[in-house]
Amino acid sequence: MAERNVHSMGIFGKKSLLCLFIITSILFMGSWFFVLHSAYRPNLVDLSFSPNSKLLAIAEQTLTENIEEGIGADKHSCSKTLKVFMYDLPPQFHFGLLGWKPEGNSVWPDIRAKVPSYPGGLNVQHSVEYWLTLDLLASELAGDLSGRSAVRVRNSSEADVVFVPFFSSICMNRFSRLKRLQKVDANVLLQEKLVTFLTAQEEWKRSMGKDHIILAHHPNSLLDARNKLWPAMFILSDFGRYPPSIANVEKDVIAPYKHIVGSYVNDTSEFDSRPILLFFQGAIYRKDGGFVRQELFYMLKNEKDVHFAFGNIQKEGIKQATQGMHTSKFCLNIAGDTPSSNRLFDAIASHCVPVIISDEIELPYEDVLDYSDFCVFVRTSDALKENFLLNMIRGIGKEEWTRMWSRIKEVEPLFEYRYPSRGNDAVQMVWQAIARKVPAVKLKIHRNWRYYRTPVSLDHSASPRLPSNFW
Repeated sequence: MAERNVHSMGIFGKKSLLCLFIITSILFMGSWFFVLHSAYRPNLVDLSFSPNSKLLAIAEQTLTENIEEGIGADKHSCSKTLKVFMYDLPPQFHFGLLGWKPEGNSVWPDIRAKVPSYPGGLNVQHSVEYWLTLDLLASELAGDLSGRSAVRVRNSSEADVVFVPFFSSICMNRFSRLKRLQKVDANVLLQEKLVTFLTAQEEWKRSMGKDHIILAHHPNSLLDARNKLWPAMFILSDFGRYPPSIANVEKDVIAPYKHIVGSYVNDTSEFDSRPILLFFQGAIYRKDGGFVRQELFYMLKNEKDVHFAFGNIQKEGIKQATQGMHTSKFCLNIAGDTPSSNRLFDAIASHCVPVIISDEIELPYEDVLDYSDFCVFVRTSDALKENFLLNMIRGIGKEEWTRMWSRIKEVEPLFEYRYPSRGNDAVQMVWQAIARKVPAVKLKIHRNWRYYRTPVSLDHSASPRLPSNFW
């Protein structure tokens, strides 16, 4: 009997402990859920069930105020103006490439009197270097710096980044052909001079170039110098012609192309007033990943509501593309020789919903902008399936298209290069993208110097050795 009682008590004790554990776990999970629910949705918490609802209401209000205060502080820190030191490079590296002639010893044009113009046509699509340089020059003339994302500073020790004003894209476009009696073209010579200059500067030595901003938006620009200047932050259109060791999304910034077609001003079009379902006009036969263009051309060329044709900027090319995009519901952005093209930004300027077929594409400021709100993404393998693309596009109805069209009109200013620049246009957005990279850049610089600064107590006659991985 005694053994049976002991056995029963043991079973009862185990059951009691199990029940206690389950009840405690349920209570803990319930309180944990309540805390999380309160923290993330403070205004939606139902307090009526609690006998201490008044006390909880006070706690909720305090929590809400703390969250709002934290968000406000975060917004303030994110809106900090980027301090930029810009080298006074000779005009041959920047505005001299546009035909501007300096007066006397001046390095920069007097933009209060006249702003040198940038060449039109396809040249302008890679002109980000021009707009950023103008914006830095203008920052020294502006009385009110509020709302600016970047300002020029004259002391490099005060700067967050160092800007290299080399117009590499226009240099490649205009000066990469050998002239008579030349053994090396001007584009290559300027790159050699740039490398020699930069690597001799104290600013470069201080960070081994990691805090330097170098613009190489055209895929073929800076071809000779990129392997020597790769520690810097490149401003690019994509990574199509760069190995990951030279350029990658971790350290570099993708900037938008400047659109070529005209903006759709006062757009009152509707779903039914745009008769073309799907539009593409451009080069059809491309290298590398661009093979998909010719495949789609043969699949779509005979569809009655699809415009898929060869085109260029010659004669009426831009005018025809502008008219075509303004009257189309969807515009194809297909990979060419590289993953990106200005066609995406032409579509945005036209309020034509982009259909992106480019598996390796990187998009400007995608860390703060959700492109799926106003773009349709299609994998290349799916696009090449019979009828897949058309069935997908035709499945997007009037309501969904109108929502995306409205969103395009909202984000359009983010891709517009202007001088003078305005709040959150393409110029300011690129500066902001650079600013978001700065903490990671400073972290790398500081970590690299952990064991390579000479302590005060040691012999200063010996120079600290750089880490082997510093470059």
